[in-house]
Formats: sequence, C-alpha cells, structure tokens
Amino acid sequence: MITASQLKTGTTFEIDGTPYKVLKYRHQKIGRGGANVILSIKNLKTGTKEEKTYNSSVKVEPISTVKRPLQFLYNDGSNAVFMDSTTYEQVEVPTNIIQDEIPYLKEGEIVDVLFWEDKVLSVDIPPKVVLTVADTAPGVKGNSATNIYKPDQLENGVDIKVPLFIKIGDRIKVDTRTGEYVERTS
Repeated sequence: MITASQLKTGTTFEIDGTPYKVLKYRHQKIGRGGANVILSIKNLKTGTKEEKTYNSSVKVEPISTVKRPLQFLYNDGSNAVFMDSTTYEQVEVPTNIIQDEIPYLKEGEIVDVLFWEDKVLSVDIPPKVVLTVADTAPGVKGNSATNIYKPDQLENGVDIKVPLFIKIGDRIKVDTRTGEYVERTS
C-alpha cells in the first residue's frame, strides 16, 4: 500500500478493483489542518477523466503494469489494432480507452502499450508529433504584428489554430497533450 502523497504523475493505482492513472498531481496544505492531495486521474477501464481529492494519509493499492512496444496497424472505428513485432500477435484496444491518443497515431508507428494482467490500460504516445497541414486559409499580409492564429486541419483530421505564415503542405510539430501548435519543421 502507498499513501496518496506518493501518487505522482504517471503512477498507476487501484481503488475498489478499478485501475487509475495519475494525470496531474497537486499537494495542498491548509493552515493547521492536514494536507490534501488533489489528483486529476484517468479511469483505465472506461477512459473517463475525474478529479479526486484525498487526505494525504489515505492508502491506495499500487498496481504492477508492463509496457510493451507494439506497432499500430489500423483503427476500425470501435477498436485500434496493434501488433507485437516479434510474435506477430495482434491486440485490439477499444477506442473509448484511448480516444485522446487515437488522432496522433500513424499506421506503422511503434508505441508503448501499458498492460495490467494481460489487459490493455493505455497507449503512451510521444509528447510532440510532426504532422502535415492538409487544409488552411491563406495568410493575409500585414497581419503579423501580433500573434494572430487561423484555423487549420491536419492530415489526421484534427483542427487546430496555427500562425498566419503556415501553408498547406507544411509540416508542423503539435503538442499531443494540449493539441496546440508548437513550431514549423522542415
């Protein structure tokens, strides 16, 4: 058993038979009272995100997870299919579990898949990915004095805001955690 104050970002734990992963961790000390731990957590069975507050002395059960590198094959709408490159075993993951990660997966890409007792819990994608601009409005000359952004659609169908100088066909780096533009790449 571990205390709630030991739950840092990325830690996996179990409460009432349900596995969770800590997305954000904040420790809050209030006056003379005890400290609280405010967690943004993801239910690894359903994929839903919750915010929970625990007393720092509350104990939870840590879970033992295993990461395996798997190759993303395709998404059929209800399941994402991955393959182990050494055994050629295919693993189907319900898309509701990894709905935030799906838009940033490319066919053939190797990603780390988190398992708990032979059940897939999540997929770890890189914090930043490079994608190609599929559709965007042309920039208007003279509007570059301030940070003005325009709507843009990427090759994966995700809509984001980009600076005016970005054109169709440009490759840009996108933060997968926030879905925001980072920089243009060559």
